[in-house]
Amino acid sequence: MSTDVELKTGPAVAQPDGAAAGYRAGRTLTYGAEFARQWRRKRTQLALGFMVVLPIILLIAFELGGEDDDGRSGRGQFSQLSDAAISGGLNFAMFALFVSASFLLVVVVALFHGDTVASEASWGSLRYLLAVPVPRARLLGIKLAVALSYSALAILTLLGTALILGTARYGWHPLQSGIAAEIPAGEGTLRLLATAGFLGINMLVVAGLAFLLSVLTDAPLGAVGGAVLLYIVSSILDQIEALGELRNFLPTHFAQAYLGLLTTPMQFDDIIKGTISAVCYFAAFCALAFYRFSRKDVVS
Repeated sequence: MSTDVELKTGPAVAQPDGAAAGYRAGRTLTYGAEFARQWRRKRTQLALGFMVVLPIILLIAFELGGEDDDGRSGRGQFSQLSDAAISGGLNFAMFALFVSASFLLVVVVALFHGDTVASEASWGSLRYLLAVPVPRARLLGIKLAVALSYSALAILTLLGTALILGTARYGWHPLQSGIAAEIPAGEGTLRLLATAGFLGINMLVVAGLAFLLSVLTDAPLGAVGGAVLLYIVSSILDQIEALGELRNFLPTHFAQAYLGLLTTPMQFDDIIKGTISAVCYFAAFCALAFYRFSRKDVVS
């Protein structure tokens, strides 16, 4: 007995845009896959871990530190803030944000964004991702979204840890800003969250700059260090009063506008200006990054 088997073979039908049949750009390098991939990296775990360790260090420092002859916990720039920090969980969390905003958060945000593309190039895996093929705009967009997510997660981790530890040790009391009257705990919580939100928006300047440098160089350390260095230079220039109104265009000029959230009544002028400035710088840096990456000859 014989069986006739009809074999149907032939080339796969291409899609109208020239892509192979069944290919979907949206299915390549998903957000979840990249998020999990970055989570497994040691630098991500260490960065988020330090966001937990910092409030613990501050708590230990307050417990071990003594008071001076005036009965205050210290002198200098942060004396009033440190005195208020031990008066409740809200105050302790606010102090943790203050001491980390000028440098620690800058480094962490620069690390998440400056390492995202440059590290792939340094490992030699960037060209293989593009050969999957992952569209360049999608590759850059997914990596930027994941980096922003981890930056927000770092701020929330710091805030949440400080709030839990501070409340457990010092109790739940009104927020004392040192520049206005006591703020009830409920309203103080909202102002604390708003402060953290503005700090996150202000860090967009660092995020965009580090992301741009990550596209321009194959050295992750150079991208991270370059973003931190330029942010510090901008902060120094902002202290030079001789520059006059030119300081308004510096990306760090409104870095401390969050203090307006702690006054009574709240002052939003500088917060609005700072938000617009940060978003504009972020958009400009990201636009340059996408433009450069779309025309870059990726050989590593």
